[in-house]
Amino acid sequence: MKIVGQELKRVDAYGKVTGEAKYTADLEPRDILHGKVVHATIANGRVKSFDLTEAMKVPGVVKIVTCFDAPDCQFPTAGHPWSVESKHQDICDRRVLNERVRLYGDDIAAVVAENEVAAAQAARLIKVEYEEYEPIVTVEAAMAEGATPLHPDLRKDNVIVHSHMTMGDSDFTFDKGILAARELYPGEELIAVEEEYDTPRISHCHIELPVSWAYVDTNGKVTVVCSTQIPHIVRRCTAQALGIPVGQVRIIKPYIGGGFGNKQDVLYEPLNAFLSMSVGGRPVRLEISREETISGTRTRHAIKGKCKGLMTKDGRILARKIDAFANNGAYASHGHAICANCGNVFKDLYRDELGCEVDCWTVYTSSPTAGAMRGYGIPQAVWFAECLTDDLADRIGMDPCEFRLKNCMEEGFVDPANGITFHSYGLKRCIEEGKAYIRWDEKWKQYRNQTGPVRKGVGMAIFCYKTGVHPISLETSSARMVLNQDGSMQLCMGATEIGQGADTVFSQMASETTGISFDKVYIVSTQDTDTTPFDTGAYASRQTYVSGMACKKCGEELRGKILEYAAYMLNHDLTDLSKTVYADQVKEAAGRLREALGLGADEDVTAEMLDIVDSKVVVSGGDPVLFDVAVVADTAFYSLDRSVHITAEVTNHCKDNTFSSGCCFVEVEVDMPLGLVTVKDIVNVHDSGVLINPKTAAAQVHGGMSMGLGYGLSEELLVDEKTGKTLN
Repeated sequence: MKIVGQELKRVDAYGKVTGEAKYTADLEPRDILHGKVVHATIANGRVKSFDLTEAMKVPGVVKIVTCFDAPDCQFPTAGHPWSVESKHQDICDRRVLNERVRLYGDDIAAVVAENEVAAAQAARLIKVEYEEYEPIVTVEAAMAEGATPLHPDLRKDNVIVHSHMTMGDSDFTFDKGILAARELYPGEELIAVEEEYDTPRISHCHIELPVSWAYVDTNGKVTVVCSTQIPHIVRRCTAQALGIPVGQVRIIKPYIGGGFGNKQDVLYEPLNAFLSMSVGGRPVRLEISREETISGTRTRHAIKGKCKGLMTKDGRILARKIDAFANNGAYASHGHAICANCGNVFKDLYRDELGCEVDCWTVYTSSPTAGAMRGYGIPQAVWFAECLTDDLADRIGMDPCEFRLKNCMEEGFVDPANGITFHSYGLKRCIEEGKAYIRWDEKWKQYRNQTGPVRKGVGMAIFCYKTGVHPISLETSSARMVLNQDGSMQLCMGATEIGQGADTVFSQMASETTGISFDKVYIVSTQDTDTTPFDTGAYASRQTYVSGMACKKCGEELRGKILEYAAYMLNHDLTDLSKTVYADQVKEAAGRLREALGLGADEDVTAEMLDIVDSKVVVSGGDPVLFDVAVVADTAFYSLDRSVHITAEVTNHCKDNTFSSGCCFVEVEVDMPLGLVTVKDIVNVHDSGVLINPKTAAAQVHGGMSMGLGYGLSEELLVDEKTGKTLN
């Protein structure tokens, strides 16, 4: 069969036709092709021209596309729920290939070849002429007066967003807090601390690289099989990037090897789709190397925090302030959400008697783009808040643990800005548990006045973290359940399993709510946007809380339908109705039920009289057992009187949120001349509310501790300030 190029209508995100998009080729389908991205070798500038002469001579090269061939569509990459309000929509600042270069390694062209070697060789032979500008690698350079805007079509300068938040009066400022404190306390009772802290830019380093392959199906649908956390969002963004209807895009997410937030962005899926369309729909495999992943996908935000604190001599925090500056890199990705989340938790974590002031800036720079990474701004927030807390406690010689217990957020805390509430509060108990484990009282005193090159110490930090994005953004999820003929069930979730154990938890929830035993719940662990119910994806610790509620509601609906059909069976003589092999069994069960409940001959059995326990239909209360759910399922499928395919599909629009909280205690040994830190012991104590699966929850904490150790002690993605080139 011959696959030919297509003429497609270009539409905007709402389906309005805005022009024509022509992708033409005349090729026979053969083996899968291989794509190779060509990256810019400058950090800031513009592509003037390409010389493809030598590259096209490489045997096996099928096609080379450049930024001048790419669709003239700007699209967002953030894995956020799309907003119907234009002012809340993610920033459309990216094209599948960029003529305007904004970071070293920007995607400017791509080669499609018969094999990987040919693609790589041709990519190296492409000559590029640039108009080069000065790299703007740091936040300071990007915010300096006269700095060239990287996205002048979207922002007048390089500040993506600046937000101001307060805890306390809406017009509170730190300076007002100082004035108020001076009226309340003698000057000698007040102590102020001012420090600057920063966090490094790091890479997610998930095991599996962002591999994808794309093809155009015989029905003209562009299909991308990819390693992503957000298949339904990738679908929308790919359509936006190519200027085609959403329904013409299909995304398939198989098992994937981790993401940690990097794959909460749309990465190379739109480009891969474009490459396939450029060669007549032939399958194109696009594998991104580890080096490309580190410098060219997403990183954790490097944020600088200028912090101030005011307290009394007896250790009561009166006021705090932070000015947080986030280096967002060349493209908006998640925009201001991470830095704003950082500022929000900074203000929530402690009770400031007078108030707290927060200013956050998210800034474009010509450096690797920052996006979502595990914790979503909270690790930075905790670093700033806890460094300041330690420095405040140190100024008065107070036990840092006692200082935290005195000032931390209290039970019943409600964030006045968004209404998020502690539904489960165990923070102080967590602190006491961690304190006892590490033998804090003994060691804090023991290690206080050490000398010598090698010293020991204990430290601690607290945290709070919400789940999902409500009420800032939409939280929605769907689940589908289908009863099989043997009484087992298929569970299909739009929420994605990326190694965190979500599928196990959903299966548990489905089993508990339906009554069908866990071993008979078959979850579909891959997502296909053509068939999988909608979900915004795996991020923000939302899946058990948001998607899980969809699963629970769906299970309750399926259970109700099974019991309704079981009641129908018990009220009718199946021997006459369908000659079913279960007729005698059901008739006998109906007799036992009527006897147990004292029902008269003219009284109908109702679904409310029944329950499902361990895949058995029982009288409500558990006794007697009537028959297996398989009897209901088989009858429902094949009854000659009333054939019903028992299914359920439910959407959960989550309009609630809550906090979890906890603490970390460590004992360390530090070689002072070498700066070598050895962690001798570490413990995390979390209050996570009701744990659906304690083992997967514990695994999450262990994984978080491991990543935290790397983040705190050794990891940093370095960028040359003169060239913008990633150094490591």
